[in-house]
Amino acid sequence: MLLSKKLELRRSEIRQSLAELANIESPSADETRKMTELDAEYRAKEVQYRAALIAEDEERREAGAELETRSDNEWSTLIGGFEMRQVALALKEGRALDGQTAEVVTELRSQGGFTGVPVPIEALEVRNTVAAGTPDPIATRPIIDRLFPDSVASRIGAQMINVGFGAIEWPVVTSNVTVGWAATENGNVADPTPFETTDRPLKPDHCMGVQMRISRNAMQQSGAALEQAIRRDMNAAMGQEMDRAILQGSGAGGQPLGMMTGAATYGVNVNDLGAAPTYAMFLQEIVAFMTANTITSPNQVQLLIRPELFGWLEGQVNADLHMSEYIRWAMLVAGRNVSGPFPNNITTTSNGIPAPSGDPLSTSMLMTTRTGGVAPLFVGLWNNGALDLIRDPYTDAQSGGLRITALANMDVTVARPVQSRIVTNMQLS
Repeated sequence: MLLSKKLELRRSEIRQSLAELANIESPSADETRKMTELDAEYRAKEVQYRAALIAEDEERREAGAELETRSDNEWSTLIGGFEMRQVALALKEGRALDGQTAEVVTELRSQGGFTGVPVPIEALEVRNTVAAGTPDPIATRPIIDRLFPDSVASRIGAQMINVGFGAIEWPVVTSNVTVGWAATENGNVADPTPFETTDRPLKPDHCMGVQMRISRNAMQQSGAALEQAIRRDMNAAMGQEMDRAILQGSGAGGQPLGMMTGAATYGVNVNDLGAAPTYAMFLQEIVAFMTANTITSPNQVQLLIRPELFGWLEGQVNADLHMSEYIRWAMLVAGRNVSGPFPNNITTTSNGIPAPSGDPLSTSMLMTTRTGGVAPLFVGLWNNGALDLIRDPYTDAQSGGLRITALANMDVTVARPVQSRIVTNMQLS
C-alpha cells in the first residue's frame, strides 16, 4: 500500500476518535490529554501526507513515462531478434517460424493482409558489412544501425509516415488573415477573412518491388549469415530507389511524383539562375528563403547539391579571403559559427538531383527547412511500414534456388511548399 494511503487512513481514524471525544460535555483530564495527543498526531500526519504525495507524484510521472515508451521498447526488442534467415528458409522449405521472428510476423498479420511473409522495414537495417562474395558465417554482428542512415530524404528533413490502410491527408491553411485598425472611434476594423485549407493527400497508388535471387549454394554455405546479405542488398536497393523517387519520381509508370520533378504541381518556388553560381547569388537565395519562412538563422536551412556543383565551388578560390566559394557557403549556412566544425547542412548526392545537362553544363540545388515542427515533405509507407515478402520457388527450381520479391506501397506529398526552394540552371562554366 502506498504511504500516502496509509497516512490517509490513519488521519481518518484520528478524526473519528476526535469526533467521539468532542461530543463529551465534561471531559476528564485523561480525555483532554488524549485529545491533545490526537490533535498533535493529526498535524504531524498532515505534514507527512503532503510530503508523501509530492514524492509519489514524481514516481507516478516516471512510471507514466515508462509506460508510454514500453510498447515501443518491446517492439524494438522484437525487431532486434528478427531473422531474415528464417523467412528465407520458410519461403524455400516451408520451415516454421519460431522465436521473435514468429511473434513479429504474427503481429503484422493481425494488423493487415499480406500475400507472402510480412517483414518490418526495420529488419532491413544493416547489421554488419561484408566486402564481397558469400558472407562469412563467423562474422561478429555489431549493434544494429539505423535504417538508411545516409538517406538523402532524411537529411533534407523528410518525415516517414507509417500508414495502416487507406489514404491520409494534411489540411494546410491557405487563407490570409486581414489585420487592420479602426480609423475612427466608431469605425470598423478589417473585414473578416474566411478560414480556408487545402488537403495534401498520401495515397497507396504506387507500389515498389525489390527482387532477389538466392542460390542453393548460398543457402548451404552461408548459414545464419545469409540474412546479412539479404538485409544489405535490399537496404541498398530500397534506399537508392526511395531517394530517387522521393525527389525525382516522374509521377508516371507507377512512380510517385517527386519534389524536384513535381515542383510546379506542389507549388514549390523555382528560380532559374541562368548564370554561374556565386556567393552573392547564394546569399540572395538564402535571404529570400529565410524571409518566406520567418527563419531566424541560416543554420536552419538544409541544402542538397550535386557533386559537380561541389567541385565547381571548391575550385573557385576567393583571392582576398583565401578560401573557396564552397567554404564561404558552408560558413553562411553554419550561422558564421567558425569556432567549431560546420553543421552538416549541405548534403551532396548524385541520386536526388538530375545530372548536369546542356551547354554550358547546368545543375540545380534544393533548399528545405522545418517550420513550426512541420516537415518540408512527407513520405507514406503502407502496411505500417512493413514489406510484403513473396517467394517464387519455381523459376529457379532446376538449380535449387529461390527468388523472393519484396513489395511496398509508398507515396510522396509536399504539405507546405513554401518550405522548399529550387534553384535551377546553375551554369558550371
